[in-house]
Amino acid sequence: MNREKMVERLKTKISAKRFEHSLGVEYTAACMAYVHGADVEKARIAGLLHDCAKGLSQKEKLEKAKKHGLPISKYEEKNPDMLHAKLGAWYAKEKYEVDDKEILSAITWHTTGKPKMSLLDKIIFVADYIEPNRKPVPKLDEIRKLSFTDLDRAVVMILENTISYLEESGVDMDDSTKKTYDYYNK
Repeated sequence: MNREKMVERLKTKISAKRFEHSLGVEYTAACMAYVHGADVEKARIAGLLHDCAKGLSQKEKLEKAKKHGLPISKYEEKNPDMLHAKLGAWYAKEKYEVDDKEILSAITWHTTGKPKMSLLDKIIFVADYIEPNRKPVPKLDEIRKLSFTDLDRAVVMILENTISYLEESGVDMDDSTKKTYDYYNK
């Protein structure tokens, strides 16, 4: 499926605000891919589609993940919104005709990250956090600058912010987030 068809389909599946965010991630990911020597087209597609399953209700996310045999952690069982990443990769493959394993991995891990991320995984993880439409968060300007010079350090700073926010909010954290932080903070 070409990008234009993807855009038309995506517009009908997510809110206007989420669509604007997706375009921002697509643009940011493409810029980062160019700077870091990654495939710009793969970054664009992964950025565009990273939240393609975000428009589903929590109940739908859980039901569809089960129906399609996706692995569901105990954390995701309690927090079905987190399934949008894994389900998004499934949708990208089945509904948007994306067969590229790198793109599907980047979509799968864009929320929690994982140890030993590929360059594209890191780009989408970071682009989702820094895209121009994002609300300001602590150290965002610094993270945006680092994203183009020291991608691993940007990943660590994003994870530090995320973990700090979750701990202050008293909200549980997915194990993948902590494992990713421990791996990249070495």
